Amino acid sequence: MSKETFDRGFEIRKKVLGAEFVEASFAAADDFSKPMQELVTEYCWGAVWGREELPHKTRSMLNLAMIATLNRPHELKMHIKGALKNGVTKNEIREIFMQVAIYAGVPAGVDSFRIAKAAFEELDAA
Repeated sequence: MSKETFDRGFEIRKKVLGAEFVEASFAAADDFSKPMQELVTEYCWGAVWGREELPHKTRSMLNLAMIATLNRPHELKMHIKGALKNGVTKNEIREIFMQVAIYAGVPAGVDSFRIAKAAFEELDAA
């Protein structure tokens, strides 16, 4: 593992998802799950999100479309919240999920709208 890439990923991950969430994920990791936390932090957040060729807002928008298409509701809710922190607007999120509905199927789009509504409500309540 590259400490530099991991450290960069850890900082980006905390910026996008929130320090409390990321630190709790690491605190909850055990011998079984800790290697996955390290892998995700180094490679997803450090090696890819750490690249400068795309802004974080664009990466968030891409993630929303891909994760919605893959039907990963837990990850989608988390990335919706992160996308808002990266400057993606609710209107842009709506348009992303409209596009998902056309290209990945209406059920994926409908589920994405439900998950987004729940994420917005959680953020509004906080």
